[in-house]
Amino acid sequence: MIPITRPSVGEEEAKAAGEAVLSGWLSQGTRVQGFEEAVARYVGAPHAVATSNCTTALHLALIAAGVGRGDQVICPSFSFIATANAILHAGAEPVFVDIEPDTYNLDPERIEAALTPKTRAIVPVDQIGLAADIPAVGEIARRHGLLVVEDAAPSLGATVGRQRVGALSDFTCFSFHPRKSITTGEGGMITTPDAEAAARLRRLRSHGASTSDLSRHRSGALDFEEYAELGFNYRMTDIQAAIGLVQMNRLDDILAERRRLAHRYIERLADLEGAVAPTEPAGRLHTFQSFCVRLPSGTRSRVMADLAAAGISSRRGVMAIHLEPFYRALSPGMRLPETEGAAADTLLLPLFAGMTDDEQDQVLDALARSLRSSAAVA
Repeated sequence: MIPITRPSVGEEEAKAAGEAVLSGWLSQGTRVQGFEEAVARYVGAPHAVATSNCTTALHLALIAAGVGRGDQVICPSFSFIATANAILHAGAEPVFVDIEPDTYNLDPERIEAALTPKTRAIVPVDQIGLAADIPAVGEIARRHGLLVVEDAAPSLGATVGRQRVGALSDFTCFSFHPRKSITTGEGGMITTPDAEAAARLRRLRSHGASTSDLSRHRSGALDFEEYAELGFNYRMTDIQAAIGLVQMNRLDDILAERRRLAHRYIERLADLEGAVAPTEPAGRLHTFQSFCVRLPSGTRSRVMADLAAAGISSRRGVMAIHLEPFYRALSPGMRLPETEGAAADTLLLPLFAGMTDDEQDQVLDALARSLRSSAAVA
């Protein structure tokens, strides 16, 4: 079976994790600090704060952005459910806005119509590894006195113009889940230009403690921490960070291979009727966390079954959060036509560093056969 993805990890990551285990310091320590510094340096952000995963990163970033009970937050419905969940966890209401039909990202032209006096922040999502139109979103946010909390879960290494994602928004949240370009098993990261917010994020992720375990250990002095506000246990372990440090050294090579494979898909799909390849707008570099194709309406289930029969994994593209049972009960009758069309007709094909050209050819051949069969039935 050709998997939908496969983490690019090996002996070096295993050795680094083993060294962390044998060091005697397993929780948040020097390796986490080093990982934070590596990510901040890579994206060009002044501060980076590691967390247990991207959902907790989003939750903390929203709190640091001042989001709370009674507030509203603009976000797309076309995303993984964690985007909206984090807003609810912060006590606020997600206000879903439709997407651009070509990029599948939040449509800036629809944002202002959704603003109310209760709106506190905007959460654009860099869908499938392509940065949203952050300059346009940021301009709207500044005009209305809002903050931008960018859900960049799949887009470490993506760029907008000359800047990397992570240095563009008030807060940017990354994921290191195994489906992402680089992984720590689980893990998240918040980048921000705001030193005061970064300090607060570090306190909040560790129960609200005024000083960290590492700081108290290093001081060698009697130092009792204080707890001035309600915090959480959202820490990253040094084992995860050790893997992350190795992965950061390989990130550019992994991204280059993913992009090579993605553009090979795009080149071949140009001759295949019925499959629309993802777009990459001028000035934006796509990380291709996944390879998302759009199929003729009503054919996806058949194509997925055909691929599975050929030994090829696939996944539905991205959910429409507002159609999931929990959120449908909160917002009955909501209609987002672009989101609903994309959620119904998109499909993720296998793509990962280490995928061979032969494996990719098998995917393309099976997809072509299925589409021809679907067209003949229609």
